[in-house]
Order: sequence, then structure tokens, then C-alpha cells
Amino acid sequence: MTTSGARPLWQGRALAVLGILLCAFSLRSAVASLSPVIHEISADFPLSSAVLGLIGTLPPVCFAVFGLITPLLERRLGIERLTVIALCAMTAGLILRGLVGESVGLVLATAVIFAGVGMGNILMPPLVKKYFPDRIGLMMTLYTTAMACSTFVPPLVAVPVADAVGWRFSLAMWAVFAAAGVIPWLIMLMRRATDPAVPGVTRPAIAEDVPEGPDFAATGPIATSPSSRRLFARLARIPLVWALALTFGTSSIMAYVAFAWLPVIMVEVAHVSASTAGLLLSLFAFVGLPSSLLIPVLVVRFHATRPLFLVGAIGGMIGILGLLLAPLPGLLWLWTVLFGLVGLLFPLALVLISIRSRTPESAVLLSSFVQSVGYVLAAIFPVLVGVLHDATGGWTIPLLVVGAMLVASIPAGMIAGRRRTVEDEWERRHGAW
Repeated sequence: MTTSGARPLWQGRALAVLGILLCAFSLRSAVASLSPVIHEISADFPLSSAVLGLIGTLPPVCFAVFGLITPLLERRLGIERLTVIALCAMTAGLILRGLVGESVGLVLATAVIFAGVGMGNILMPPLVKKYFPDRIGLMMTLYTTAMACSTFVPPLVAVPVADAVGWRFSLAMWAVFAAAGVIPWLIMLMRRATDPAVPGVTRPAIAEDVPEGPDFAATGPIATSPSSRRLFARLARIPLVWALALTFGTSSIMAYVAFAWLPVIMVEVAHVSASTAGLLLSLFAFVGLPSSLLIPVLVVRFHATRPLFLVGAIGGMIGILGLLLAPLPGLLWLWTVLFGLVGLLFPLALVLISIRSRTPESAVLLSSFVQSVGYVLAAIFPVLVGVLHDATGGWTIPLLVVGAMLVASIPAGMIAGRRRTVEDEWERRHGAW
């Protein structure tokens, strides 16, 4: 992708920048802010293992379900209106989660949050494509960096805030970001309602083209074609789509397995303290920050998809082998950093969703398909790892299974690296899209 014809990021679309970044920050802070204060919550009312297990599986399940529903809602409401609804759901759920007095209320409030997050996950890549077709690399860098920051910041501040003013405030305070994210989208919707002459975005002919964008992007539905359902069904017949889904799924599996089990593995295998295990988990999350800054530009400008995927997958495998073969206290930091390289796969997959589709409409459909499949896999693996641990009484088999998933994903990463859109793939095999 070249920068010919690109205009300044803020020119005529400052509200879209703020709206996307605030929404992106809210997508992860809602997930990462709960587990650090579980012990404080359980001191106020009992939380059974079943409830904790349910809360642990809610994110990928909600993400998969609402990933499928989102294109249908977007077609009726428009992408900006649905973004407002998603942010409102996150805001309401975060506030309610700080007010609950029993476990059922905690589960329900968490489900509301993750319903909003599930919609937001799908909407972010097409929003970037719609408002920033000439700055996809830069905007994806900012967007994924906001998500990376909201992954490791909440675990660092949640417990100190809970100790100072209580766990309820520690949980509810993240609603500020989601509520603030509503404001830019409401302003844009009101502007559009009062000025119907605001022009729309020029759509790129292919993913790497850079159009001459206008000062404003028209709001409203982008998946408006009556044939959207037919196009969604076509995605399942395109190998590139499944390669993207497996790439995204692998990144999600590694993240959810790490957040569910890495501290336990560190304590039981390497015999470190619980506080050290928590620091190692934060280190795992922090490794993804540099990748969020670099990967969008490296992929969009230099088409480095395959090398980046190999670095993430091979680094993750070496980290897992290190934990199995040499779980020495002095080496745990190295193995954690190497395993943390799997964090490259998440921003990589998000960028590919944007550039492997020609239009915002197909980006919505592709984002829905890829993320729904990916989160189904992510819902399975943390449970599978726990079952294998209980069955074998150790962590060798579970870690080998996780490593095998990285090996199995390599062919998918190579296919995802092809510089073609899903429309190109369909037309090459079946004719007109």
C-alpha cells in the first residue's frame, strides 16, 4: 500500500479517530479488569468454581455469538448506530458489575459487557476501512496499540484501586472510557441527520488501492446489499477465509489459555510465588504492545505477513518447549517473552481482515466470519487444557497440545500471506463476486 493521495489522519475525521480509539480501549479493559479482583469479590459474596468457570468462558462464547449476529444488526441499523449500542452495553454492564450483590448478577452483568464487546470486535476493522481507507496501516497501529494497552494496564491498577476504594469502584471505573466513546459517534450521527449532503467515502477497487477520501464519511449501513447473506455463505467456500479464521483463532487460543492457566503453570511447574506468576502474566501481555505498533505498518506497506507469522508461531513454540524442558526461575522471563511473541498474531489477523476485503461491506462479513470461528476455538481450548491437566495430572500434555496448535496454524499463516482479497479468491474459482 502506498501513501499516494493519503491525507492527514485528523483531517475531517477527528471524531472517528477518537471514537475508534476509545472503543478499542474498552474492548480489552472490560475483560482484563475482573480476574485481578476476584478474591476481593469473593470476600463479599461466595463465588463457586462453576460460576468462575462460566465467567471464564463467557468472553469467547459471547464474542462468537454476537460475531454472527452483528452483520444482521448492522444491516438494519448502520455501523455507527450499532457501535453506539455496543458501547452503551459495555457502559451499562461495567456499571452494573460494580453494583451487584450476588454471583448471578455478576454473571449477567458480565454477559451484557461481553455482548457489547462482541459487537465492537466485529465493527472495528470495517470502521477503520470505512473512515481511513488511505491510512489503514497507521490507524490499525493506533487501534491495536489501544487494545494492547488496555490488556496489561487494568491488571496493574485493579488491585491497588480495589485496596484503596473497594473492588466495586475498581470494576466500574472502566465504564468511563466506554461512555466517552459514545460521544464522537453520536455527534457524527447528529451531523449526518442535519446535513444529508455530507458525502460518502470513495470505495477502493482493491484492498491495496488508496482512494482520494472526502472530508467526511457518510454514516449508515455498509452491509446493505440484499445479497449479504449469500455473500456470507460464500465466505465458507474460500480457503483464504478459513486461513484468516485459523490465524485469528490461534491468537485468541494463546491469549485465553495464557490468561486462564499461565500463572498456575508457573506456580506448579516452576515453583514461583503467586505474585511472580502474576508479573510474568503481565509480561506476556506487554510483549504484544510493540507488535501492535509495528505490525500494521509492516503488513500494509511491506507485505511482511508470512515472516511475522513465523516469528510469532516459532517464538511461541520455543517458549512452550522452554517451560517444559528448562523451567528454571532464571529462565522463566525468557520463556515468557518468547511465548508472548504469539501476541504478534492478533494485530496481524486484524490488519488482514481489513486488507483482504475490497469494501467495508465485505469487511463486516469477513470480520464476523473470521472472529466467530476464532472465538469458538478460543472457547474450547482453555477448557480442553484444564481437562487434559486433570486427566494426566501434569502440564506436559496440555502444553504439547497448545504447541501443536501453533504448528498446525503455520500453513494457514502462509495462505493468509497471499496478497489477494476474498473477492479475488472467489472470482478466480467461481466467477463474478
